[in-house]
Amino acid sequence: MFAFLAGIAAGLLHVFSGPDHLAAVAPLASDRGRGHWLTGLQWGLGHTLGVVLIATLLLLFKERLPLDAISAHSERMVGVSLILLGSWGLHRAWRLSSSGAGVHSHAGTSFSMGTIHGLAGSSHLLGVLPALAFPSRPSAILYLAGFGLGAIAGMTAFSTAVGMLSSKLKRHSRSHSGFLYASSAVALVVGGVWLVGR
Repeated sequence: MFAFLAGIAAGLLHVFSGPDHLAAVAPLASDRGRGHWLTGLQWGLGHTLGVVLIATLLLLFKERLPLDAISAHSERMVGVSLILLGSWGLHRAWRLSSSGAGVHSHAGTSFSMGTIHGLAGSSHLLGVLPALAFPSRPSAILYLAGFGLGAIAGMTAFSTAVGMLSSKLKRHSRSHSGFLYASSAVALVVGGVWLVGR
């Protein structure tokens, strides 16, 4: 039980301590019509899939994998995907402010962004490494399950909050498009910093 609870805590901390995570979900959640929580859930499921893939490789092939190279390549993918997402969001905000175009569902995009983030970076490796310290494989699996559940719950909560704010702003189309502009600009900036810093 300790392994599972520790995993939940680590998953929640991991999601909220990553500006790239929040920047990836905010534009998608603010552009969704209803069910804002689905954006976060789908991102969390994708992220968990990516982390589980990396964790499985770690558990099976600890010393034989070029994890640094895999992580560095994945980090660059995160930066590029955030820049693309930010650019898309700016375009959507422009369309909203000029024509009042409706909102869309982004199920595949959110899941894909989560998977890319799950495969990338050293921060999730630090979150997953405790699984290697547990004395038994079942404890390690419980920890990883908790980590995934924490990440899914955290991002679902964040997405719901962003979506609720976005829904309130939709009464004033300029406020809504401004919110989408702002969240997309943040994704663009974070993506640029991610690329430069790596």
